[in-house]
Order: sequence, then C-alpha cells, then structure tokens
Amino acid sequence: MLFIVFAFSILSCNKLDKNLGTVSARIVAAKEGQIEHKKDHEIIVGSFLGDERRCYYGENPPSSLNLIWKCWLGGAKSHMIYNLSGSNMRYGAGWTGQPLLFKEKEKLFLLQGSFDYNLRKIDASNGNVEWKYSFDDAIKGTGTLYLNKNSESEESRFIVLQGSRQSARSDYNFRGISVISGEELFRMKVERTKSYSRDVDGSALIVGDTAYIGLENGIFKVFNPGNKNVVENGKFYEPEVYKEINLFSQKDIARIGGNIITESSPAYLDGRIYISSGSGNVYGYNIAKVEIDWEYFIGSDLNGSAVVTEDSCLLIPVEKQFITGNGGLLKLDPRKKPEDALVWYFPVGNLKMLSWDGGVIGSASINDKYKSPNTKSLAAFSGIDGYLYVVDYKSSDGTTNSFDGKTTVDKPELIFKYKTGSSISSPILFKDKLISCGYGGIYLFEFDDENNFTLIEKKNYYFEATQVVYDGKVFIASKDGWLYCFGD
Repeated sequence: MLFIVFAFSILSCNKLDKNLGTVSARIVAAKEGQIEHKKDHEIIVGSFLGDERRCYYGENPPSSLNLIWKCWLGGAKSHMIYNLSGSNMRYGAGWTGQPLLFKEKEKLFLLQGSFDYNLRKIDASNGNVEWKYSFDDAIKGTGTLYLNKNSESEESRFIVLQGSRQSARSDYNFRGISVISGEELFRMKVERTKSYSRDVDGSALIVGDTAYIGLENGIFKVFNPGNKNVVENGKFYEPEVYKEINLFSQKDIARIGGNIITESSPAYLDGRIYISSGSGNVYGYNIAKVEIDWEYFIGSDLNGSAVVTEDSCLLIPVEKQFITGNGGLLKLDPRKKPEDALVWYFPVGNLKMLSWDGGVIGSASINDKYKSPNTKSLAAFSGIDGYLYVVDYKSSDGTTNSFDGKTTVDKPELIFKYKTGSSISSPILFKDKLISCGYGGIYLFEFDDENNFTLIEKKNYYFEATQVVYDGKVFIASKDGWLYCFGD
C-alpha cells in the first residue's frame, strides 16, 4: 500500500488517500514502514492549525487558566503597520501568530515569531529562550516545520520555513532556518507585483518533499524546502522554485486594485492544494496536472485559511469587504463543479472596526480529530461583530442570504453563540473544550455530549494570534509584548 508522507503530520495524520502516491514525481511515496525519522525530533503542531487539513491544535487542553510563565517578546517599529494611536510601534505577536510545537529529545519547545523581528526557540516548560533569529521586519504569520530526511548535515535536517513583513532593506523576506541552531539556511524572494503588499502571513504546506505557499504579492509558489539544491546568490542561498502562479487576474486588478493579497495558508485534499486569496477566489491547484484546475469566485477579500472537513469539504471565512451581503463562513464541496459547490452559508453581523467592515477574518476550527463517534461535527469561528459562533457543519437548518446579498442558500444549525468581543484569532475546538481568544481576552469553555457550553474561565488580555495546547497548557502571544503559558 502506498501513502503520502506529510512533513508535519506525525501526531495528526488523517486517513490519507491510498492511491495518490503516483500522481506527481515531486511527492515522496513509499511502502508503509519504509520511511523513518530519527527519534530525537517529534513535530506536534508543525504549521498554522497543525496539519495538511488545518484542523489539529494539540492535545489535552487545560481546565483552568492559571498563569504558569510568560516570556517577553518585546516590540519594534514596523513598516506601514500602525496602531490606534497612529504609531507604527507594535509589541508581542499578531495575526496569525500561532506558536509551533515540537519535541527535541523528549523536551517540549515552541517556535514563536514576534513584532520585534525575531523568531525564537523557547523552552515550553519555563519560557526560556534557546535562540533567536532576526528578520528585517515584523513577523506576523506562523511558520512551518520540515524534517528533511535527505539532509546531508545535522543542522539542516530540521528546518522552519518562516516569512515576515516586507522590508525596505531586502526583498527576501521568506527564510529557511535551522531549528537546531537558529542559523539561516536559505531565503526566498517575494517579488514586486501589482499587489499592495509583499508580506508573508501564510504558512507553507509541505506534501512529500515539496512546499506550497501563497505570498501577499499574490503569487503561489511551489518550491523545494530542503537545502540540497539551493543556489548561491551573493551572500545567501535560494531554494529551487518549481512553479509560480498568479492568484489573481487582470479582471481582479480592475475590480479591486492592488488588494490582490494572499494571506491564507494552503490546505490539502484529494490531490489538490486549496488556497483562499484576497482577489476573492478560492483556488484548487492540481498536483498531478501542475496547474490550477478549480476556482470558486466570492469577490470578498479572503483572509482566513480553508479548512478541510471529514466529509471532504472546505470551510472558507468571508470578510465583508467588496461584497453586497454580510461576511461569514462558507462551506464548499470541491468535488463538484464550482457553480454547484456551495453547500451552505452562515452570515455574521456587520460591524466596522479598524480597517474591517465585518465578516470573519480568522479561520474556523473543527472537532474532527477529537470528537466521539456519535457527537456532532462542530465548527467554531469568531466574527468582527463581537461574537463567537459554533455550528453543526454537517447540518442544514433553514435558509439565508448568501454573500452576494440576494441568492437564497442553506445555512447550518447554530449550536452556540457567545459575545466575546471582536476577534481575528481562530478559536480551537477539542472533545469537550473550546478556547477562544480576541481583543476581549481569552475564554475557556467546556461542553458536554449534548453541546451545552459553559464558560469556565476568562482572562482579560489583548490577542490577535491563535493559541496552541499541550499537556494541560495553552500557549499564546499577546499584543502586550508577552508570550503566555496558561494552564492547570
């Protein structure tokens, strides 16, 4: 039997397709049991929302939010980022900002990017910093961990792929860094396009030995994440790029100008890579054909990442910008033609905040990896309107207006709604726990098999980042400058 080796799915493997091992020469396929990784590194949460389907958030969530330790991340001025006071000084970590989680010789570590330009390797037991690597501007997005089995050196065997905001000093704001030493291995260019931005907020997806990422310049890049075939360019090395595709068209530029920004992280399903773009499109890149062969148009600025459900559908967060209807959460079935793909839509309220007009900015979470066989399939998401929502994503409960403001479509059953304050963070769901973070603080909920939710504890902090959990602890960076560890 053949199977695809996903670089970051050690603890969170899905039931992978049995017949995809031959669809691309770039996918590593092997007989089960042939591929082995050294025991000294174990990836737990190795990319934004954990795995190739963006639906794994760690194990054993806490039952309380006691402060265990905190680590100072600091702050710095960032190009074209401004806070409410008009200053471009920012502290801590922002969106998406989820820590990566792994073990090194049975010891638990975090990797956390920050507005102070630094990526840190942090001892998860006490918050002590092992090393830090400095970029040329603020780090917002979450990195991706890669165990490179073909590495010829120990230092380059375990790599983190991390991007940052654009800088006036360098066009190369995507880097490959040794997790072991914190030394730079390579850097990749983010070219100038018609886009307003050249930041990197998305997390790379690694399938076999190939990496896929959408950049804020609107380009989807397919590249080699290892360092065996890197080429020297001045004083640094560049990875081999296999493919570059625009996630926008001239029609998109005419409609929305330079807002063709891709901020989301790609997800994998049935031989395709799916990614949402600021151009208003959800794209499906066919690995075997080496091209985009599926495209669904929404028209909104799409920020959040596509999440793949166990019924092989996509959950797409929709911002209010550029559309007539409300923003919300959309379920698509990519096995169908785009014109028939819409399953349901759940609109949220409109509320203007900062640069947003409403909708859902962060990604949804689902309980697929954690739920009991007979419990409902839940999806949780937060709106700019100030509410946390939980729906049964496999249900249908009446109809509503779609994102275009006029088409009548199905909507899912609303299970739970709670006023937490506006949020662009992604809540995370477990078997009986839900943790939600946002501008109003961190909320810890518990729920039973009948989906009765109870607020256990709340702490007042200011969050844009997404949290991760392990062994009764939750780790999350705040915009006050600190990385926090709360737990039992």
